[in-house]
Amino acid sequence: MGLGVSGAMAQQHRGLKHPAHPPPPGERGSENITVRAHLPLGKAGSVSDIEIEQELTRPFAYVARRVHEIGFDVIDLSNPDRAKVIQRWRIENPELHQGGAMDGRYFKHEGRYYYVQSTQFRQGGPNSDVGAIVFDVTDLPESIHEVGRIRQSDTRGGFHNIFVYKHSTGTPLLFATSGRYAKVFDLDKFLKGYQTEMDEVLQNENHALVGRVPVAQTDNMWSSGYHDFYVGYHPESGQDRFYGGGGSGYYVYNVTDLANPELLLTIVGVPGVSWGHTFTPSPDGRYAVGETEFQYQPLRFFDLQPALEGPDKNIDHAIGAWHADWKSLAHNHEVRWPYLFVAGYETGMSVVNMEDPAQPYTVAYYDTFNGLHNNREEAMKRAGSPYTWNVYDGAWGVDIRNADGLIVVSDMTTGFWAFSLDGFDGWNGRDYGMPNISSVQDWDNGPAGK
Repeated sequence: MGLGVSGAMAQQHRGLKHPAHPPPPGERGSENITVRAHLPLGKAGSVSDIEIEQELTRPFAYVARRVHEIGFDVIDLSNPDRAKVIQRWRIENPELHQGGAMDGRYFKHEGRYYYVQSTQFRQGGPNSDVGAIVFDVTDLPESIHEVGRIRQSDTRGGFHNIFVYKHSTGTPLLFATSGRYAKVFDLDKFLKGYQTEMDEVLQNENHALVGRVPVAQTDNMWSSGYHDFYVGYHPESGQDRFYGGGGSGYYVYNVTDLANPELLLTIVGVPGVSWGHTFTPSPDGRYAVGETEFQYQPLRFFDLQPALEGPDKNIDHAIGAWHADWKSLAHNHEVRWPYLFVAGYETGMSVVNMEDPAQPYTVAYYDTFNGLHNNREEAMKRAGSPYTWNVYDGAWGVDIRNADGLIVVSDMTTGFWAFSLDGFDGWNGRDYGMPNISSVQDWDNGPAGK
């Protein structure tokens, strides 16, 4: 039987307990966390997601910017204790755009490095058909330049989330939220389309579109599309697997054959879960962490094995749950088994031990958010909205550099942070008896499990 919030609170007490907010002097973070850098980046609310490159010879992180400063900042981490912004890119005519930059991902292809910045621009302003902008960042720290824009006029409003994945065929793919699907773009085709400068190719906005992953239809769906997803190789089955949050919960597909996505399982009908937000598996694909974007909701831990092996392909309960503060909300997260790194909005960054997913507990934390909790005037202006707007501030995104364990966080109000965790000097799944698989891609050799 799955655990509710009260169970999650009982489990948390096995580990560290987050302090009250604002925290007392000297208690902003646990003793095992060291702040390496903090860079305020701009006005409150102008920061969104974060991405860090993985090669130590390319010590760059990317922070997406929105609302007031639409674009992204590049941060040099060659000395993490003296981090600095070295490049800023902003959309043309920002005052005319309605929306901002959201998720960002980098990839390497044929010896060059690229950064993909997702955008969400509403109709009524320019570029509402632009979902993502691709940049060549090979020449950092000296320069960056725009390669091209991925446009989708049939599903305007842009891409809220993206994920870049090196498929088992060797192809670099961009998965993007778009309408009722996760659309899949071949980034090799996209780059070559711009290199040829052939008008007929450039004018065909779908020349790189190679697949669509649907949302499995169920009764009384809360939303029609995906919010977020993860794609990873599954060594045991030899499959490329897609893990999506949206619709009425969470969905796992085999996307080895992009033309024919195969639904493997659903997680719907879970008490308290009306839709899925962020959904991330363990390196072996046995367990997964699911978030739903409402106040008071914990992160839930699911065992996927019964549905993968048995006749019932739906999971309707969690085996464990975790919350930093029951009055707040956890947001984006990254799995580096046995740890789960959480960007928890008003509770900042947390590190959770999930080796036993039925009993996860806090092992480290740092409060990146300075403001008062549940204190947003904006929330009062959105009466009738299903979202709990009062808690959406603070730590938005988190990422980990596997080579040395550096943790980076983007906070919507306080900007960029970098941390070190005592005893965590890097991550390789094989050190823990797991496949060496995470959101990090092996761009030179393909899926790490092969």
